[in-house]
Amino acid sequence: MTTLAQLRKSALALPETVEAVHSGMAAFSVRKKEFTSLGQDGLLQLRLSDDDADAALAAHPTAGRWAAEGTPIGIRLPLADINGKDLNWLLRRSWLSCAPKRLAMQLEAADSGTTPHLLPVIGGPATRALVSAGITDLDTVARHSQAELLALHGVGPKAVRILTEALAVSGQSLRGDG
Repeated sequence: MTTLAQLRKSALALPETVEAVHSGMAAFSVRKKEFTSLGQDGLLQLRLSDDDADAALAAHPTAGRWAAEGTPIGIRLPLADINGKDLNWLLRRSWLSCAPKRLAMQLEAADSGTTPHLLPVIGGPATRALVSAGITDLDTVARHSQAELLALHGVGPKAVRILTEALAVSGQSLRGDG
């Protein structure tokens, strides 16, 4: 039987998680996006992908679909019916479904024991352009030339300069730049 104290401890262990009270419920969010909440009725609501929700429904007979305006967004189940190991898995999957991609990548990299050289702060348009092109870390940036990066809409000379400097710090360079 899991308690609110265990829920709080597990949820707040996830990066950048904040607790608040929302509509009388203990709610947990990452960067202002709520990923789980506990109602006064003891039902835990978790935002989950369809695949994670299906897995949770199969493992927990007391769980049910959670929908907003007819669209499935996760599951609901009594907190008391979850063991600690399952709670941690459910919270992590719920957190991953709501966390920004870069933050989620950092957590998954830490879990796998690898730490990619993350992109430096280069501005929203440039970051979105790189991520859209599948370039999410410095190791991937290094496989591209300056001309290839500049050809991406949103990536300008300043972003390329910042990326080049970050690559130099990690002992790397852009392709074709030595």
